[in-house]
Amino acid sequence: MKKQVDLNKAIEELKREKRAIILAHYYTNSQVQQVADFVGDSLALSEKAAVADADIILFAGVRFMAETAKVLSPDKKVLLPVVEAGCSLADSCDAEELRRAREENPDHLVVSYVNTSVEVKALTDICCTSSNALEIVRSLPEEQKILFVPDRNLGSYINRCTGRNMKLWDGCCKVHEEFSVAKIEELKSLHPEAKVLVHPECKPEVVALADYAGSTAGILSYCAREDVREVIVVTESGILYEMEERYPDKKFYLVEPEEGVEKCISCRDIKKVTLENIYQTLLEESPEVVIEESVRKAAAGAIQRMLKR
Repeated sequence: MKKQVDLNKAIEELKREKRAIILAHYYTNSQVQQVADFVGDSLALSEKAAVADADIILFAGVRFMAETAKVLSPDKKVLLPVVEAGCSLADSCDAEELRRAREENPDHLVVSYVNTSVEVKALTDICCTSSNALEIVRSLPEEQKILFVPDRNLGSYINRCTGRNMKLWDGCCKVHEEFSVAKIEELKSLHPEAKVLVHPECKPEVVALADYAGSTAGILSYCAREDVREVIVVTESGILYEMEERYPDKKFYLVEPEEGVEKCISCRDIKKVTLENIYQTLLEESPEVVIEESVRKAAAGAIQRMLKR
């Protein structure tokens, strides 16, 4: 405990000295969230950082999140503690493959989930988040053909809700793919009054069990309802810290994997961020996220078109 307290203090001192802020995604470890200036979903964090009075942004998250922060804050130094912390969903869409798909489908508008690399965003017509995906797609003309990348599960959810027939990229989040109907039903049998709250990155048969399907922020907001006393959490386990902080009088149940010794479903990449590497990154101001300016501007255009909707 003393080591953690000392690290927290050292990190706070470095933040003041370097005029830095720390952004932490909901899925990071609780110790990381405790030293953050802002905790939230990836795009919301990048938007807050863009207007923050700071010279340095340290993004406690995975690579695509830090890239998005740099896209929206080109004049600030953006640091990523673990450069190899990737995202299975973002990695499932290669920019060159998307370029070829655009050439093969010139009449399709490319709508990209923000969980993509900056190079993919640069080839995108308009981005979306899990919070606004339905709104973005509904804002487009019904006759407009759409190529949705990279998440087939989120795309399938949008198609079902809107009646569209978007062409879907065959990508997925390996973490959210782990949730199974059997494990959720097992928990539901033990806690019949619990609400099942699901992220739409999960498989369709899992989403079909949901009392509510939505973004991480949306799931947190749903928990505020008075009729919600118990919750079966069908998203990455890091959200539990924020849930228990906000709603200490409610009960939350994490879904176990189908196999293995793990007690909950977690993203190993985002959990690579620790207090130790946050401190070292701030101290050395490295690793820094650097994006070629033409790519950054093209990606910014796709994000800004979303924000203007």
